[in-house]
Amino acid sequence: MTSTRNASIQGRRAAAVICASPLLAVIAGGFGFLRLRKVNAPMIQQSNAGQAPAPSHPYVGMWVTEDGHVRQELLPNGRYDEARGTRRSAYRGRYEVRGTHIDYWDDTGFTADGTFIDENTLHHGGMVFRRER
Repeated sequence: MTSTRNASIQGRRAAAVICASPLLAVIAGGFGFLRLRKVNAPMIQQSNAGQAPAPSHPYVGMWVTEDGHVRQELLPNGRYDEARGTRRSAYRGRYEVRGTHIDYWDDTGFTADGTFIDENTLHHGGMVFRRER
């Protein structure tokens, strides 16, 4: 995946070409030189024309703590959106499920994991989540 961004840097027009795998940014400045910079950033997943890929596990859906304070939605595109109390989308990121194990990578760089005890129970972060039907 490659994308191009136009921007103004210190009042001069510049273009950035960003390529993934590994992520590499090329910045062309107004002085006729190129500057290469490797960027450590999480990969951005994109779906095709608004269609979410089919999940490769049975755990997609909303997971909620018993008191309802934490609500975590596992989306079919490998992303999650977690609400805490009245704070919607308090945490967002990507996740991967391998068997009954789940790994999370928050968009801010925080990582966590959990275990699906059965098809309706998730243990994560010292909390017990139940599938919302």
